[in-house]
Amino acid sequence: RLCSFGQGDVTHNAAAGTKARPGGEATCGPCCSRRGACLSAFLLFLMAMLAALITLVTIVGLPSRTSGAQACVTLTNRTGFLCGDRRSCISASQVCDGFRTCPHGDDEDESLCRDVPQNLPSFLVARCGDLASWIYSDQKCDGINNCGDCSDELSPVTACPPCDTGWWRCSPTFFKYCSCIPRTLCQDHVQHCSDWSDEYSCPGP
Repeated sequence: RLCSFGQGDVTHNAAAGTKARPGGEATCGPCCSRRGACLSAFLLFLMAMLAALITLVTIVGLPSRTSGAQACVTLTNRTGFLCGDRRSCISASQVCDGFRTCPHGDDEDESLCRDVPQNLPSFLVARCGDLASWIYSDQKCDGINNCGDCSDELSPVTACPPCDTGWWRCSPTFFKYCSCIPRTLCQDHVQHCSDWSDEYSCPGP
């Protein structure tokens, strides 16, 4: 129903209870008010839904593209990252190192590297004794003091195996090592063990 009328309709409009304006025009006051109220309510509903969606995304976060990342075992028997081609397995520490190692460069994808280590899959990350510090999982139990406090090598939680055949067990004098030194350092006329066993007892590589 239209909300304005011509002069010939004034009598009919008055009889129907419609408010007439001077000049013969009339307005449908209650009709337009109801429509305005419905439109306002609809807009408020849309705004409330949008606010709820923004709040949900803020709390839960956007779906992560790293959720499909898969672990693999490298040729050196270390935890690795399976590239998108599902054939190439690279070391964990090669992910987000600034060099594209996977055939399609997915190891440097922004979804992984934008906020390291928060965006990295958990299998790529190992925490140090100081929980604010972290290393790549393939750097754990590699004989090197990567955490700076040897928690990646000596911590009971880490449970690293004893020195393998390529290492000599002693108390190192170099900060770089924790409980073993590479046998390649034995008998090189430099003290690497506090008891000099690297020079007098270690048979070398």
